[in-house]
Amino acid sequence: MTPQPQGQSPVTRRQFLRNSARVAALTGLGGLVGVVAGRSAAKGTVWQIDPAKCVRCGNCATHCVLEQSAVKCVHAYAICGYCQLCTGYFEPEPNDLNTGAENCLCPTAAIKRSYVEDPYYEYTIDERLCIGCAKCVEGCNRFGNGSLFLQVRHDRCVNCNECAISKVCAGDAFRRVPADQPYLLKTTSH
Repeated sequence: MTPQPQGQSPVTRRQFLRNSARVAALTGLGGLVGVVAGRSAAKGTVWQIDPAKCVRCGNCATHCVLEQSAVKCVHAYAICGYCQLCTGYFEPEPNDLNTGAENCLCPTAAIKRSYVEDPYYEYTIDERLCIGCAKCVEGCNRFGNGSLFLQVRHDRCVNCNECAISKVCAGDAFRRVPADQPYLLKTTSH
C-alpha cells in the first residue's frame, strides 16, 4: 500500500465514480462544442455547381434529398443569342417552331418563350417548374451558345453536410463556395 501524502484522504469508490462522470460529461461537452463549431464553419459555405465542370448528366434532378431538386436552370441573358430556334428550348428537329408540347425539350414546360421582334425570342425559366434535369442545358451547350446552366438555389437547398448530388456528380462539378458569394455565374470565358 502506498502511503498517502500528508493532508489528503484516500479516494473512495464513490468519489472516483463521481469524478469519472464529470470527466465524461466534460469530454462529451467538448465534443459537442467541436461539432457545433464545425457546423457553424460549414454554414460559412454553401454547395454550388461549377458551370465549367457540369457535364449535364441529369443526376441533379434525381439525387437531391428534397422532393423537387434545389438545382435549377438559370439563364445568362448577356450570353444568349435570343435565337428563333433555341436548342435549349426545342426538341432536336421540331415539327414547327412554336410552343406546342411536342416541340419543347423541357419535360415540365419550365422554359417560357416570348416574342421580342423578328427574329428574336426571349427565353425565361419558371424555377417552380424546373426539376434540374439539364436537358435544356445540354441542348444549349451542344448546339447553342451555352447561356443556360445549372445552379443550386439556396432558398431551397438545405445545405447538407455531404450533398447527395455531389456524391454522384459525374463531372465533379459540386463544390463549397463562400455563403456571401453563393453563385458561380457563367460567362463567355466558360
